[in-house]
Amino acid sequence: MSFLTVKGIHHTYFTRYFAVTALEDINLDIQEGEFISFLGPSGCGKTTLLSIIAGLIAPAAGTILLEGKPLDRKGLSIGYMLQQDYLFPWKTIEQNITIGLKLLKKKEETEIGKALGLLEQVGLAGVENQFPRQLSGGMRQRAALARTLAVNPKLLLLDEPFSALDYQTKLKLEDLVSETLKSYGKTAVLVTHDIGEAIAMSDRIYLLSPKPGKIHKWFKVPALLQSLCPFEARNHPLYSDLFQIIWKELENLEGGNEHRSIT
Repeated sequence: MSFLTVKGIHHTYFTRYFAVTALEDINLDIQEGEFISFLGPSGCGKTTLLSIIAGLIAPAAGTILLEGKPLDRKGLSIGYMLQQDYLFPWKTIEQNITIGLKLLKKKEETEIGKALGLLEQVGLAGVENQFPRQLSGGMRQRAALARTLAVNPKLLLLDEPFSALDYQTKLKLEDLVSETLKSYGKTAVLVTHDIGEAIAMSDRIYLLSPKPGKIHKWFKVPALLQSLCPFEARNHPLYSDLFQIIWKELENLEGGNEHRSIT
């Protein structure tokens, strides 16, 4: 049985004057512990699909099953990391990363201790009493990762979480997130425009075509690349081979124009 099943997902946005079909007949299965990426041109529905998986949007048709059961937002722990860290500026880092535990009424000393231990694991030991404004962008995203993992989510959803960071910080965080998720055995789904990021971090990559969003193709990342940290994977010949294959597929989807801005 698949850990996460996306079955027959169809979604249409309605306005006063017209309707736009964002997604059509999306079907995929994700196993527990897998890292999956959604890649594709702007407007192909990647973020819409992620929002449906998160339970934030109800699809027009289709179902999402987690561990064989229909998605139940009330009883489900899903972690969501976005481009912005969305830390509360008036709260300390400790207060920020433990807020999810308090909302779930898990205020036990052991749970708080585990959350603070996550800060150390992501390289933020000693910043518990600082405020978000005192940290760099990369440090705030590390804190956001610790906050997400503190509630022990079954599924982690990542919506371009590194896109606002400088390139060096982005590479470091790719390694950190990949290593952390593997150590916790977490299942993750990443939305990205970055081919290299998708290859370096994923087990499988789904390429979506636009208007409406459909699964055009999917690619299995070679096991050797999966075994490497993202930074090392980027320097392996197999990475370059897969990059070129996906690049050409994206060029075909976009007519060879917009894709030249993708790195």
